[in-house]
Amino acid sequence: MDTAAQMQSQSQPRNDWPARYLGELATQRQLSPHTIAAYRRDLQELAQLAGHENWPLLTHHDIRRFTAKLHAGGQSPRSIARRLSGWRGFYAWLSRQVELPGNPVEGVRAPRRPKTLPKALSVDDAVRLMEANTHGHPEPGELCDRAMFELLYSSGLRVSELAGLDMVYTEGDSATGRAASLGWLDLQAGDVVVTGKGGKMRRVPVGAPARTALAAWLAVRPAARDGSAALFLSAREVRITPRVVQHRLKQHALRAGMPVHVHPHVLRHSFASHVLQSSGDLRAVQELLGHASITSTQVYTALDFQHLAAVYDRAHPRAKAK
Repeated sequence: MDTAAQMQSQSQPRNDWPARYLGELATQRQLSPHTIAAYRRDLQELAQLAGHENWPLLTHHDIRRFTAKLHAGGQSPRSIARRLSGWRGFYAWLSRQVELPGNPVEGVRAPRRPKTLPKALSVDDAVRLMEANTHGHPEPGELCDRAMFELLYSSGLRVSELAGLDMVYTEGDSATGRAASLGWLDLQAGDVVVTGKGGKMRRVPVGAPARTALAAWLAVRPAARDGSAALFLSAREVRITPRVVQHRLKQHALRAGMPVHVHPHVLRHSFASHVLQSSGDLRAVQELLGHASITSTQVYTALDFQHLAAVYDRAHPRAKAK
C-alpha cells in the first residue's frame, strides 16, 4: 500500500472501517444481506469486548482473551469459530488499509468441540430390532436384510466393510480386471475378514444368530448380474451399496417401532457398548472395531458408565433420595 493511500485511510474515522469493509463485501463479493448482517454483529461484539473501536490496537493476546471470555459465557465452539473467522477476514482487509504488525486473529483457534458420545441401543432394543418381522415365509430380499442387520450388530462392522464382503475369498484376475477380495465370509470358521481404515485387515467372529441368518440368505442368493462374488446384493442383483443398506435398515427400524433413528453406525456402537459392558475388555473391543488407537475406543467407557449409572439409579435404595 503506498504512503498516500495509507495516510488517507488513517485520516478517516476509525469506526468507519467496519462500514467500509462490509460495503466491499456487499459490492465486490456480493454476499447476501443475511451474511453481511452476521459479519456486522461479529464486529459489534468485538468492539464491545474490547471496549473501544480502535481496531489496530487489538493484539493476539486480546483476541485469545476474548475467545476465552466467550467460551466461559457459554458460547459453543462452533459459534466462536464462526466469530473468529469473521474477525480474521476483517483484519486481513484492514491490513491492506493501514499498517499492522500482523493479523491479531491469525493462529487463534476456537475451543475444541466436546466429543459427542455415540448413540447406542439398549440390549433389549437391539434384540427387539433383530427379531422384528422374522415370522412367516420371508422373501429373498428380506433374508438378505436380516443377514446384513444381524452381521452389523454381531460383528460391529462399518457399513462400507459390510457392503464390500464377498461370499468367499477370490483371487485377483488381471485378465478381467477383477481385484482380489478385500473382505469375505468364512462361515465354516464362523468369522468374517474385512479391510478397514488405512487398509488394515482384521478377522471378526460372527455370532450364532448371524451365522443362521447368513446361511438362510446364501441358500436363496441369486447369481450376481455383474458376475461378482458379492455377499449382499441389491434389488438389481448387483453388489449392494452402503446407501442402500442405510435405507433398508432405517425402514426396518421404523417398522419395528424403534424409539430412535437407527443407522448402521448405531449398530456398530451398540455392538461395542454391549461387548464392553459384558467383558470390560477395552483392548478386545479396540481390535474388534479395528481402531488404530485405543483413544478412539475409550469413548465407549463413557457409554459403559452411563449404563452403570442407569442401573444404579434404578436399583440403589438411596439413589433417588433428594
